[in-house]
Amino acid sequence: MDALPIKEGIPVSAIEALEHLMPGHDISYRVARRVAGMGSLGRARFIAIAEWHGGQIAREAKALVPSACHWVQGGKGPAEILYQTIFSGAVRCPDPFVQLRGRWIVRRLAPHGSRIELVTLLARGTELRLLHAMGWETANIPMGTKSARKGILRHLGRQKGNWLHKAGGEMVKAVRADWQTWRKEGYA
Repeated sequence: MDALPIKEGIPVSAIEALEHLMPGHDISYRVARRVAGMGSLGRARFIAIAEWHGGQIAREAKALVPSACHWVQGGKGPAEILYQTIFSGAVRCPDPFVQLRGRWIVRRLAPHGSRIELVTLLARGTELRLLHAMGWETANIPMGTKSARKGILRHLGRQKGNWLHKAGGEMVKAVRADWQTWRKEGYA
């Protein structure tokens, strides 16, 4: 992050969002543009890097965008972004360093907050524990919708044996087909 060049012309709303998550007022910082991950390519991301109490801190503001469902369903005009509703309804303790500020998701960046590479999971069964944890966290979204919870649990109770594995396989096929179409259209 230190090597990233200082960025000019950052939206005022992004600056305000970054400053809101700083641990104190009047902290001198520099802002850079950041590219990270695969799921958020193309979204504006800015990081504020500062010295605080003898150490470096970093905060990131990432632009909120509507769900792809809005686009797929032919939606026109601005789509309602339900991130805060979903975040507030989760059935677990919220992360105090992830906040919604206007049209920005703001979070703390930390040296130990990094992605998990599957090839590094050497112990037997580690992948299954990781997938279970990911599924548990993902389930916070619909289970946090109290009006939908009973119906979801009833639906899950009716499923037979290997249904999730089969559905996952179908999803892989659909994503690969979409990717092939995307490449064919010249985006890759």
